[in-house]
This record gives sequence, C-alpha cells and structure tokens, in this order.
Amino acid sequence: MYGLATILPRAFSFIIVPLYTSVMAPSLFGEVQLIFSSFALFNVLLAYGMETAFFRFFSAHKDQNSVVSTALISLGVSTGAFCVFAMLAQQQLATLLEIDPRYMKYVIFILALDALVIIPFAKLRAKGRAIRYAIIKLINVVVNLALNLWFLLILPTLDTNFWSVLYQPNYEIMYILMANMLASGVTLILMIGPYFESNYVFDLNLWKKMIRYALPIMIAGIAFTINEVFDRILLAKLLPPDIAKAEMGKYAGCYKLAIFMTLFGTAFRLGIEPFFFSHSRTVNPQKTYAKITNYFVILGSLLLLTIVVFSDPLKVLIIRDEAYWEAMSIVPIVVLASFCLGIYHNLSVWYKVTDRTFFGAYISAMGAVLTLVINYLLIPKIGYMASALATLVAYASMMIVSYLLGQQYYPIPYNMRKIGFYSGLALVFAAMSFYVFERNLWVGTAMLFLFLIILYRLEGNNLKTLFLKREA
Repeated sequence: MYGLATILPRAFSFIIVPLYTSVMAPSLFGEVQLIFSSFALFNVLLAYGMETAFFRFFSAHKDQNSVVSTALISLGVSTGAFCVFAMLAQQQLATLLEIDPRYMKYVIFILALDALVIIPFAKLRAKGRAIRYAIIKLINVVVNLALNLWFLLILPTLDTNFWSVLYQPNYEIMYILMANMLASGVTLILMIGPYFESNYVFDLNLWKKMIRYALPIMIAGIAFTINEVFDRILLAKLLPPDIAKAEMGKYAGCYKLAIFMTLFGTAFRLGIEPFFFSHSRTVNPQKTYAKITNYFVILGSLLLLTIVVFSDPLKVLIIRDEAYWEAMSIVPIVVLASFCLGIYHNLSVWYKVTDRTFFGAYISAMGAVLTLVINYLLIPKIGYMASALATLVAYASMMIVSYLLGQQYYPIPYNMRKIGFYSGLALVFAAMSFYVFERNLWVGTAMLFLFLIILYRLEGNNLKTLFLKREA
C-alpha cells in the first residue's frame, strides 16, 4: 500500500508528461521544470528533516502525543513565518529563482499547503494506516490530473461566451500552478484531523532533540535536491540564452523515462523506513537489512534492464513531440543513476538507526559538490550529457562511500557476490542493447528474457517463499 501511495503522486509527474509535451514547446516545458525544481528545494527547507525525526522519536518516546503535538507546532510556526516573509519578498525571490513574478503567489501557497500535511501523513505511516494514506494520495493525484486536463485540454476548446471569459491563451503555466494549489488544498482538508486532535503542548526539550536529529537530515535533503534538480537550473544558466530552456526541456522530458526506477526506489524506501527503526532492537537486525538490500538489487536490476530495452516504445507513449527525442542518449545513464540512489537509500540504514545522521549530511554534501563541479565544468562543452553524467557520478560515489563507512560503524553482511552479479549482468545487457545494438527491440527483448531465465533458475525458490509468506 505504501508503494501504491508513493507511486501514485510521483507517477503524476510521469503521467502528465504526454499532456505537457503535446501542448508546450520544449522551452515552455523547461520553464515549468525550473519552477518545479524550486518546489523541490523549498520543500526540503520547509520540512527541515522533521518527518524523519518524527519517526525516530514517535517509535521511541513514551509520550507519542507529545511528539505529534511538538512536531505540528514546530512546522506550523515555521510555515507561517515562511509565508509572511515570502509574500513580502516576492519580487526578490522571483529574481533569485528566475521565476516570473506572476507565479510567485501560487508557488508560495503550494509550498505552505504541502508543508502543513507533512506530520499528518507521517502520523498515518507511523501508525500503519496505509490504506487511508494511499486513498488520500490517490485523491490528490486525481484532483490534480483532472484540473490539468480541464485547464489545458478542455477549457481551450469551449467556445461559449461564459467559458471564453475564463480562458486565457498562453496561460499554461498559470493553469498548471492553479491545479497544483487546488489539489494541495483538498489534501490539507482531508488531513486536517491531527490539527483538531492535538492538545498543542510544546515540549521544548523534546523539540531540541528532534531538531538536533533533523538538521543533518535537512542538510542531506538539500544536497539530494541539488543532485536531483540543480542540473536544470545550471543548464538554464550555463547554456546560451537562446537555447537554454529548450535544451533543458528536452533533457527534463527524456529524464522522465527514469521515473520507473525512481518510483520503485522511493516506494521501497517509504515502505521500509519505519520498519528499519522498529526492527533495530530485535536480535541480529543486520541479517534482515542485508536480505532486504539483496531483494532490492535483484528487482532493481530487472527493472533497469526493462526500462532500457523498452525505452523507444516508452518515449512514443510518454514524450509526444519528437523535438524532445534528441536527448534520448541520457536514458541509460539517468536510469542507472536512479538505481544507485535506491541502493544508497537501503545502505543508509546504518547511520539512521545509530543516530549518526550527520554522516548522511556529509555523504550527500559530497554528492552535491560533485554535481555542481561536473555540471559547471562540462555543461558548456557537452550540454545536457554533462548533467546526466554528473548525476551518475554523484549517486554512485554516495553509494560506495556509504557502504564503506557503514561496514566500519555498523557492519551488515551484504551478499556482495549476488549484488555484483545481478547488477553487473543487467548493466552489460542494457549497454549492449542500447549502444551496441542501437536499441534493437528484438535483441533487447531476447536479453531481457535471458536475464529472467537466469533470475528464475537462481532465485525462483527464494522469491516464491518471500511472496507466498507475504500472502499468508
């Protein structure tokens, strides 16, 4: 259920790509991606690691109501302060972010609404209320998608006087932001319960402990955001102005093909993160953590190969305008980068359960530095290919460093032979299919089928046991 709840809202950005790419040129799509990149950065700042801190203390603190109340007050006050400051400094923020000032009010409201549901959603996850969590996430997606379809497809076709008054040509970005804001507002209404149930007792000592735990998470989140979205911002700044947004739009459009790997990794992380904390006090949890990572790598390797093999059919379905297809060469690179990030999230259990979250900040900061340096040096020379390579180098480096540090501070018996075999085999097959055989669908499908046979022969019994046990 957590996987479904995670896939649905994140899949929205994937589902909506055919609509956006059919009604917007790459340059306009690039502008939308620039705004969404700002969303990603400010979402991390407004959450400031409080969600992960909430899980950590909710499972360990004797007074869970105090944890909920303290977290709600903390985020409520900080969100209110942000709104006041941002509304007063709209022009300055718009200049800093290179966003049209007309859009800033919508950006501020969306960020505030999303921040206010962080703890209510975290409370649902902590209490294992996965079905309610998934239903509300689904409602958000449905409302957002319906409004996007209404504003971008249906409204422009209505010729009556009444509707023509509401419709504004060349208003696509504003309509997209309005749809997002209304969907976030509906979500807050549905999640308002904890605000009425709370006794609003602020435990200052508890808050200090939560903040000490949360701030390194925030720093790590900022670094992750730099890795995820700063390439778009740097493409806009470092490429010639006449092509910058168009090139960024092509890159962002083809990058969306990696969404399947991103969704898999994120769904896995959200479902397993509360389990990591609750299981940390059992006998020999390291063995369980190792087994979880093994399964992640096996399934992730299969997914990586599948995405690369079927990248051409997928691009026709998802990216409707051929003007975007020029950037298809980045697809295997960014899919592999997302795979490395997913492995990193599994490996990061060692510093979370041992309260060494500052290591997460250091590792993420290292990745952010690599992202910035490689993009800055290579974008003027090789364009968006530099951004794809920078993403891969950053996430692969973070994965390797986390593994090495984890084995020193909290050894986990990962089966490196199995991990190396499946990931290596998938990489070889993917590279041959995409680059050597030039995306020949028949050859790629044969390689995928061979990989499945090997997987079934070696892991069939284990996978059957796993899923049968889950069903039971």
